[in-house]
Amino acid sequence: MKISQDIRRKLIQIAAFGFSNSYIGNIPGGRLYKGNWKNFCNPGINCYSCPAARLACPIGAMQAVGGSAKFSMGFYALGFVLALGVVFGRAVCGFICPFGFLQELLHKVPSPKKLIYKPLTYIKYLLLVVFVILLPALVTDNFGLGAPAFCEYICPAGTLEGGIPMLLTHPELRGQLGGLFILKAAILAVTVAGCIVCCRFFCKVMCPLGAIYGLLNKVSLYRVHIDREGCVSCGKCSDMCPMDIDPVAEPDSAECIRCGKCMAACHVKAISVGFSKKQ
Repeated sequence: MKISQDIRRKLIQIAAFGFSNSYIGNIPGGRLYKGNWKNFCNPGINCYSCPAARLACPIGAMQAVGGSAKFSMGFYALGFVLALGVVFGRAVCGFICPFGFLQELLHKVPSPKKLIYKPLTYIKYLLLVVFVILLPALVTDNFGLGAPAFCEYICPAGTLEGGIPMLLTHPELRGQLGGLFILKAAILAVTVAGCIVCCRFFCKVMCPLGAIYGLLNKVSLYRVHIDREGCVSCGKCSDMCPMDIDPVAEPDSAECIRCGKCMAACHVKAISVGFSKKQ
């Protein structure tokens, strides 16, 4: 029996999520895994401070600047992300990002579904420049280490996967809660509500990692291929797109996560997704 593209993608997502969060035994005690695997970055968004997390978060690592081992980690993370982006583009978001998988589950909650106002999709680039690049480079401590601004002030994945589990298992931390946690809890609430109503709200509006991968979609080896002669302009592919784009008009769009839903929807087989165009 042939497995459909969507089922195959879901199986990959589940496997990637399980590998990224394989230390589930740490959750009840609120312990963090600090072994050798934490020297490597997750390809997608998954909080370093999640008790179950096996790998480091690339955005957290990229924010590390200064004259220390963390400086090298930041360069490693950037190189790792750029290399993945050149090969896969934003297919990383569509197939192996743990937080992307959680967003798709949230979108299954029954509710009215809405589209994102397109100008909002540019917010993630602003967050990338200001909170991931500029603030960590310009605001440093006495040792020259930059503050992980996106993780500290914005990241809803960190609040959900790291902050809440640690607060539930460490009563001593609850007395230190203040305005920052209220802000991050509010951002998380907006993100969860947004993901329920709009498919992959965080990916579209807030994710700086998705912004990097998206910018590399135009040069990535894994891409969407359109048979212009075979296309009948029926619009079914754009109707099925979870990222609200027209794959025929914008096959290299920075929003495309290469999920393959457009390919499955095309009844004339004019769309293919992969490293080479299917004949």
